[in-house]
Amino acid sequence: MSRGETGRLIAEAGVAPKKSRGQNFLTDGRVADRQVGFAGILPGDRVLEVGPGLGILTSRLVERAGSLACIEIDDALADHIEREYGGRLLLIRGDAVRVPFPPFDLFVSNLPYSVSTPIIFKLLEHGFRKAVVMVQREFADRMTADVGSPDYSRLTVNLFYRAECRVLERVPRSRFKPRPKVDSAIVEIVPRPAPFEVVDEGLFFKVTEATFNHRRKKVGTSLRTAGLIKEGWDVPFLESRVEDLRPAEIADVANSIHSFGVGPEG
Repeated sequence: MSRGETGRLIAEAGVAPKKSRGQNFLTDGRVADRQVGFAGILPGDRVLEVGPGLGILTSRLVERAGSLACIEIDDALADHIEREYGGRLLLIRGDAVRVPFPPFDLFVSNLPYSVSTPIIFKLLEHGFRKAVVMVQREFADRMTADVGSPDYSRLTVNLFYRAECRVLERVPRSRFKPRPKVDSAIVEIVPRPAPFEVVDEGLFFKVTEATFNHRRKKVGTSLRTAGLIKEGWDVPFLESRVEDLRPAEIADVANSIHSFGVGPEG
C-alpha cells in the first residue's frame, strides 16, 4: 500500500482522519509485512487486531490467522473493513478500551497514542502468547525504559512484571498518512512469570501507582499520602524516589506493607 493508494482508500471509505483518535494510517506495506512476520502466526492461531483502520495489517492477518477478530470504533472504517472482508473475520464495532476482548492467542495492532496506555493495561489482563504493536516512539521508550530514565514509569513496571518487552523496529513518520509529528516503533510483548516475588498483586499495583503519581517525592511521602503506610512502619526504600527503584525493589516495598496487614484497598 502506497501513500497514493492510502489516499484513495481514505476517499473510498469516506474517512476524514481524526486527530482526536490518532488516525494516522501506515502506508508502507513492507513495514506491515515485517510486523505480521514478527508475530509468528501459526495455523489455527486466534489473532486480535484493535483499530484495523484501512486494513493494511488486516489484509495480511486474514490470510495467515486461523481466525481474526478486529475491533473498530469508527463507523466509516468499520464499514470499509466489513465491505472488504465480510465473513472472513469477526468485526466488533465499539471502543476497544470498553468492549470485552474475544479470546485470542496473538495481538497484532497499530495503536493510536490516545488509547495506547489503557489498551496495553487491558491487554496485560488477558492470557496470550505474544503481542506485536505499533506505538509512538515516545510510548515505546516508556514501555522499555530502564530505572533512572525519565521514561521509566508505572507502565514500565507493570509491563516488566508481566512480560518481556523490546523494541523491534523504529518506523519513520514518513511511513504514515496523514504524516504525524513523531516517529513510531514496533514493540514485542511476550508474557512470562514475574522474575521476583509479589505477595499481593493488587497491593503491588497500588504501590506502583501511588508512588509514580508523585515520582519526584520520596516513596514514604507518597505512600503516606495514599494511606498505605503509617508512621513508624519499618518499610524499605521510604527515603528513595520510585524513579530510582527497580521493579523488584518496588515489590519489596509492597511485600513489606503487606506484612502489616494492608491489602490493595489500604
